[in-house]
Amino acid sequence: MTRSEVVLVGVDGSAASLHALDWATAYARRVGWALHIVCSYSLPSFTAASLDGGYAALDDTSIQEGAKAVLVEAEARVADAGVRATTEVATGDAAGVLVELSADYGLAVVGTRGRGGFTERLLGTVSSALPAHAQCPVVVVPLRAEHNRGVSWSVPGESGGSADTEAAGVASGAGEIRDVRRIVVGVDGSPQAERALYHAIAQAKAWGAELTAVTGVPVGNAGMLAWLPSTIDREQVLADIGAGMDVLIDKFEAENPGLRIRRIVLDGTGAELLTEFSTASDLIVVGSRGRGGFRGLLLGSTSQAVLHHSACPVLVVNKHCND
Repeated sequence: MTRSEVVLVGVDGSAASLHALDWATAYARRVGWALHIVCSYSLPSFTAASLDGGYAALDDTSIQEGAKAVLVEAEARVADAGVRATTEVATGDAAGVLVELSADYGLAVVGTRGRGGFTERLLGTVSSALPAHAQCPVVVVPLRAEHNRGVSWSVPGESGGSADTEAAGVASGAGEIRDVRRIVVGVDGSPQAERALYHAIAQAKAWGAELTAVTGVPVGNAGMLAWLPSTIDREQVLADIGAGMDVLIDKFEAENPGLRIRRIVLDGTGAELLTEFSTASDLIVVGSRGRGGFRGLLLGSTSQAVLHHSACPVLVVNKHCND
């Protein structure tokens, strides 16, 4: 087994990261891969400078032991899954560590939890930076119990559906990851979207899932094409876009006998449509072209928006990814 057949998982002991570990375990078991579970830690730069050396060393040891304890918990969580797992304590910024390691793995998985309101727009550092810079595809798994209909997140012996109870249920192992049966991929004709489609097909084959390709074209009154002359047939615009989409998908279907990809072209932006589809899907796949220079720190606007608001896991394929 090569490293390309290993899932890299970042954990920190939180309910969100354990939920992501569960997803990664289910995927690894499905495709016969292994897991490499990483917990990283770092001390604030002022610690060593402001404290005497002995205290700083003791503090470092304490934090390192905490990271090891997180990995012991993670190992115990996957022990009965029938998946080979290795662990690693790494020093340094978690996002930077995972980005560097991603070059050697076939898939990276991390968790995040949206909390609604303004903070819903703000993912954690790792779950926003890793998809932008990883050298392999990244799955971001949101901890949103309302999406896991029919799954009990409560702690045995308790009732209620509060956020704390849901988190406790995940931490105790009460939560279950449902199989991926419906995958939706965003397609817009760009090279990045084509690569996303390639990876979406691989996921569909791995899970035995149905695959739907969605293209959003904002041609309505508030859309970016609303300036078109009234004589332009907007339905024809959608039909023309759909024809271009068919050319791409027909090529992939020809290369994958037996594969059938549903095609949907709708009025709206890709981000809006994919977010809406996420409520009835098990995996959303998006490509991201990102930007050069300082803006290269960010994903494209569509992939950012989908990551922030998706109700289901999101697979991001950025321009750095190795196929």
